[in-house]
Amino acid sequence: MVVAMLTRPYPLRPRVVVPAVTMMVLVPFYLVIAAVTNDRPLHAPELALDRMIPLQPPWSVVYLSYLLSPFLPLIMIRQEEHIRRTFLAWLMVWSVGYVWFLVYPTVAPRTDEVNGNGFFAWFLQGIYDADPPRNCFPSLHVATACVAALACGRVHRGVGLAAGGWAALIAVSTVFTKQHYVADVIAGIFLAGAAWVVFLRNCPGGPVPELDRRAAPFLMLGLFGLYGLFVAGSWVAYQLK
Repeated sequence: MVVAMLTRPYPLRPRVVVPAVTMMVLVPFYLVIAAVTNDRPLHAPELALDRMIPLQPPWSVVYLSYLLSPFLPLIMIRQEEHIRRTFLAWLMVWSVGYVWFLVYPTVAPRTDEVNGNGFFAWFLQGIYDADPPRNCFPSLHVATACVAALACGRVHRGVGLAAGGWAALIAVSTVFTKQHYVADVIAGIFLAGAAWVVFLRNCPGGPVPELDRRAAPFLMLGLFGLYGLFVAGSWVAYQLK
């Protein structure tokens, strides 16, 4: 069943390919904006709640799982208009986010070095080393994961709810890893909600094919399994370093 779904023809007409390619071209500009705004006055939208939240390196494993969230709709959705609108929703999220990054450049509430030892501290330090402490408001981690959950909910309600829970954990992880402020998370949720209203709420199309609906939970479990293998491989790398 899962194999049959994965081998189904993917909708690759220009109306899908153009927003997909545009999205892929847009993503690397995240690093360009971080470099461009590095010498500008940086803001810190810190709330009292942010100062009460301690750094918790174990949340780094949840935080990095964000990278998988866009793949869930990509492997689940085969209806052309649905996947097109999902890409457009992501384009809206990232475009609005980039404008805010330029207008209101921020600095993350973190230090350059993670205090402590052990696998999770090492794992989080790797994230810090790879991700510049800029571009916080709004949180694209949160917005991207929320859009993915909302898109998947149309294919399978249970998977949509599970993906929503996953997005919520990612949101929590952003503040426990000191990658984002609480305000960033709230803004990311609102941004995802706006993208859903504009592109996904009234997405046309017929009933979801039964094959897609039945395979969706297995695809999600497979994606989590792949991430589990990555974390296990990271643990081995930590032991061998």
